[in-house]
Amino acid sequence: MMEKREFANTGIMVSAIGLGCMGMSSSYGERNDEESIKTLQRSLELGIDFWDTSDIYGNGDNEKLISKVLRENRNRVFIATKVGFRSGNDTDDGVARQGNYLDGRPEHIKKAVSACLDRLGVECIDLLYLHRVDPNVPVEDSIKAMAKFVEQGKVKYLGISECTLDDLNRAHKIHPISAVQSEYSLVERTVEKNGILQRTKEINAVFVPFAPLGRGLITNKKHMQHLQPTDFRYNIPRYNGEHRINNENLANELDLYAKENFNATVSQLAIAWVLAQQDNIIPIPGTKRRIYLEENVKSIDIHLSERHLKDINAILDKYPNVGERYAARQKGFLKK
Repeated sequence: MMEKREFANTGIMVSAIGLGCMGMSSSYGERNDEESIKTLQRSLELGIDFWDTSDIYGNGDNEKLISKVLRENRNRVFIATKVGFRSGNDTDDGVARQGNYLDGRPEHIKKAVSACLDRLGVECIDLLYLHRVDPNVPVEDSIKAMAKFVEQGKVKYLGISECTLDDLNRAHKIHPISAVQSEYSLVERTVEKNGILQRTKEINAVFVPFAPLGRGLITNKKHMQHLQPTDFRYNIPRYNGEHRINNENLANELDLYAKENFNATVSQLAIAWVLAQQDNIIPIPGTKRRIYLEENVKSIDIHLSERHLKDINAILDKYPNVGERYAARQKGFLKK
């Protein structure tokens, strides 16, 4: 049975494992809307009720896809979406830009949230994130614009994604930040070092790790050798050259450890490891296929002792050359 975790000291209990929906509509090769809808439906059967999307995923198509299941199950789903990214063709001046870009201006936030509500087909969004902090707009201005929707009863809680510690603190002074999202996994632990993970505990926020499986880095070794140009991981350093070799060796050893100690897959071990770090963590492994959803759910049955955690850290220490998690353009969206 799926465990529950409290959402941000609110008394609201949500599934300890959520569902990241991005890959259903973008970034990971061809879409299969029929299978994605079945995956959403199956997630509810398995007790997974914490769903994550964004207005930029598929340029709104992901929210529309989710709405096909959400509308009939509104009381069963805690829905989170994000604003602050725009596609290159979505401009106010009529001049197309190359690729996605950030826009945290209040006037854009206002239009974007209203559009999210329409696409999702809901009267109120449970959790609204600022997807990235726009370096050209004070984070306070973006959060104030989002907070107006809370005042209007159209959003319940606010969150922020991929932020610096300073931006988190500044945002929290304007309006309580209930959730912080960033990448966190066996191969990506920056939030342990930059203070973000600890700060979420201090402000009673949940920490929501995306890519807890390392974007397939340690769970799908064969596929990693044959990425297609349409897959956004194609140019990321971690999946190429010496880094890929390092990570294949790491994946092999973690896979063996999972089998020998838990009769489990490395995916299940990876999610269990994330869950074991803090009790305010709700990972959102993404998938568009039921077979992987059902595999991921079983991670809830793995309980890691202190010995297990030490063993895993020892394995990670043997393979430090993991590589950068983003290519140059993607890194440009992260505020330094």
